[in-house]
Amino acid sequence: MQDIYANLSPEAAIGIFDSGIGGITVMKELVKRMPQERIIYFADSARFPYGNKSPRTVTKFAADIVQFLLRYEVKLIIAACNSASAMALPTLRQQFQAPIVGVIEPGARSAVEKSVSRNIGVIGTDGTVQSNAYYDAIKRLDPSARVHQRACPLFVSLVEEGWIDTEATRLIAREYLQPFKELDVDVLLLGCTHYPLLRRVIGEFMGQEVALVDSATSCAIEADRLLADHNMKAQRKDRAEHSYFVTDTPDRFRRLGEKFLGADISKVDLVNDLGD
Repeated sequence: MQDIYANLSPEAAIGIFDSGIGGITVMKELVKRMPQERIIYFADSARFPYGNKSPRTVTKFAADIVQFLLRYEVKLIIAACNSASAMALPTLRQQFQAPIVGVIEPGARSAVEKSVSRNIGVIGTDGTVQSNAYYDAIKRLDPSARVHQRACPLFVSLVEEGWIDTEATRLIAREYLQPFKELDVDVLLLGCTHYPLLRRVIGEFMGQEVALVDSATSCAIEADRLLADHNMKAQRKDRAEHSYFVTDTPDRFRRLGEKFLGADISKVDLVNDLGD
């Protein structure tokens, strides 16, 4: 990893990508922890969602985006997408000589640390659950853990539509999450970066006795640690300005992005030449 960082500047930006708006949860945590860091956020909104696509397709899409971000000489790339982290991360690390981190390992580590009963629930997209990425990561950390998974694909659409706190959202959450209450898990890992935006609804249903672990916060902590370990944290004193790129519907991204980030987004650039 040290060789990868050798020719990079601490003042360079961090690149974050997701298929949609969900990666904003990672960005928000990064801004909170490291306000001096400049961020380039990329939403592949034209090819959203990734969770129902094949590993081959997701890997190609992710590689397109990494290639784009590298034009800006970013010092770290975060795959703020559980589907891309689960299906594409090993290939991306082989294909590109760049520091690339995902959300799977940090989230799994946090879930294991917080679980007392070793009875852990995981929710994610179809692709993430079918990949068993979280299951395998948790089992590597704690072979005695019991891991229960369920795909909750409608959660992503609810977030993308801005249906964060509605009766329809509560009904769908109850349908998805009831099995975890019956299994008596003490940790529920939100294995999609869209899901923290539904944290209130999920938490109300699961109850205070169940710890919610979101991969967005865990990933931000990991990125902070990684940059510190390699002396790559920016030293600017003022708050950094960020850039946003999308492959479709800039106005919609700006509207939802501002709501979820809790900050103004002055400009969103449309990218027309990404992949096929």
